Amino acid sequence: MLLEHKTAIVTGATRGIGHAIATRFAKEGCNVAFCGRTRNDKMIAVEDELKALGVKAKGYAADVADYQSAQEFVKAVLADFGSVDILINNAGITDDSAVKRMTEEQFDRVVGTNLKSVFCMTKAIQPSMWKQGHGSIVNIGSVVGIAGNYNQANYAASKAGIIGFSKSCAKEFAARNIRVNVVAPGFVETEMTADIPKELMDTWCSRIPMKRPGTPDEVAKCCVFLASDMSSYITSVVLPMCGGMEDA
Repeated sequence: MLLEHKTAIVTGATRGIGHAIATRFAKEGCNVAFCGRTRNDKMIAVEDELKALGVKAKGYAADVADYQSAQEFVKAVLADFGSVDILINNAGITDDSAVKRMTEEQFDRVVGTNLKSVFCMTKAIQPSMWKQGHGSIVNIGSVVGIAGNYNQANYAASKAGIIGFSKSCAKEFAARNIRVNVVAPGFVETEMTADIPKELMDTWCSRIPMKRPGTPDEVAKCCVFLASDMSSYITSVVLPMCGGMEDA
């Protein structure tokens, strides 16, 4: 198992890509701490699911886009798990609109959730990783942060910001063997895409050279690679996971 005896924090792990990452990590022998805004039945169900795979797992109530909440979350995880080897910054939202109709609140909410959460969590985990002399941070970006997209200027700005932030951190942290990389998914089939009409889905897939959407587990496998010792000399990389989309 590639992540045996390691501990990871995965944000946004109760559904979609984050849930797939947490599950794949647990299958690779990794203990998993994750969070949501409230400790509800869904969080408890994910916790039980991960524990059933033979690892230690715990969900926490935290708002990772809030600086103090992120600090307290990481402090609690370190107290419960002892150390953290991997941070997966996956939490994110969309609130799409053309720029001419986009409100300040829409822009602030998306950038605040998607980009500020990466800063807050990185800032919170950095001292412990620095002290232990190793760590892997994998930030979930998007090909939209590379190429842009119609009606997603706020989302694109947040994901482009993640790339710049990650590359800067990679340079700052490399001397202490802390690697920082980005996985940039393209169109991934999740619960959020379940209601898309088949005709529209077919149109989108026709523009992808591999002619299909990605799966959450395929994103998770990329994260396993970047989190594991298999990528021990890789940092500051943006890995498109997009089926060959040319703009990526």
